[in-house]
Amino acid sequence: MRVLLTGANGFIGGQLLAGLAARGHAVIAAVRDPQALRRKTPGTEAIAVDLNRDLSPETWRPRLAGVDAVINCAGVLQGGHGQNIEAIHAMAPIALFEACRQVGVSKVVQISAISADAEVGTPYALTKKRADDYLRGLPLDWIVLRPSLVYGEGSYGGTSTLRGLAGLPLVTPLIGGASASFRPIHIDDLVETVARVLDGGFARRTLEPVGPETLSLREVVAKYRRWLGLSPAWEASLPLPLLRLAARLADWAGGGPMGSAGLAQTLAGNAGHEPAGAFVQAIGFAPASMDERLVRRPAQTQDLWHARLYFLRPVLRIALAAPWVAWLFSVIDLLIGLALVTRTRPRLVGLVQLVIVGGYTIGLTLLAPSLWLDPYGGLLKNLVVLASVLVWMALEEER
Repeated sequence: MRVLLTGANGFIGGQLLAGLAARGHAVIAAVRDPQALRRKTPGTEAIAVDLNRDLSPETWRPRLAGVDAVINCAGVLQGGHGQNIEAIHAMAPIALFEACRQVGVSKVVQISAISADAEVGTPYALTKKRADDYLRGLPLDWIVLRPSLVYGEGSYGGTSTLRGLAGLPLVTPLIGGASASFRPIHIDDLVETVARVLDGGFARRTLEPVGPETLSLREVVAKYRRWLGLSPAWEASLPLPLLRLAARLADWAGGGPMGSAGLAQTLAGNAGHEPAGAFVQAIGFAPASMDERLVRRPAQTQDLWHARLYFLRPVLRIALAAPWVAWLFSVIDLLIGLALVTRTRPRLVGLVQLVIVGGYTIGLTLLAPSLWLDPYGGLLKNLVVLASVLVWMALEEER
């Protein structure tokens, strides 16, 4: 089957791309930068799309030539930094769905979220729901999949935050008492689900792909901590007012899973509304439990590093920004500091820091080499700064 896949560069989309190709499907990856995707997965057929701008059926119709099915799994947790959540979750998918209707591509799979409900009330939930509702009103063989928390060997967004919480030393902060419930499903089981609905027999249905157990946030974090080989930590429940303040600060710095949207989605949980066993009966196979999946793939060094470094990354970002912002007499220093805090073009900002710090280190070495022997470490400190910038640049590059 020839399948057009949006969001193919994301965590779920990337696994779908590999899993469906392994099952013999010809997958067309619709991504913003096809060349970058081809570097990672040579031989992949990819086309350039921009869900922030491709908002009309006319834009999508030529891309559907020869396509048998469409899978939309594009998504962002919140808007900002050039990402229009209304466009990415609703306007562009609706234009794509309408184009499918116009050209006769009847099979459309929408990867939504189990928390895409009006009650949750976040822009993430409401925009996802808008696309779901529109698709369900079309005369197509649509399938809406609303998975619970999706985890796997890699991680991104919310699952990275959970790993980060599990990797903290001595104490595990709990969000809102950690009472929110989840029914985690492994990415391999979600890929199997998508493969089965593509094969047929599920037209015009909404399914909630979930794992076999309902877990609290505390239990999910504890399982990740055991998987990482760490001993149990003291648990501390963080007060909601403090969390909301921290989330607002994170919004200003780019949001992500630690922003207001991520906090609201976490507190809402995503256990769904269907009774236990409903998904298994509908799909025809039983997803594995979280313990089973984690045991099958033991944690490696890189997993522990990722968990340990997750919350150190924003600390390092702020530490590097502070000296630049403090030197308010220099416009360049202030701009660098603000760019660091807001995560604006990390690679460019990192190179600028390296050039400036490295440049005056070399200059002062030539003019006054004795500064290297200064008891206060005037120039030696620059080596720490340069190393920290290099580490920060590596941590900020996620894709």
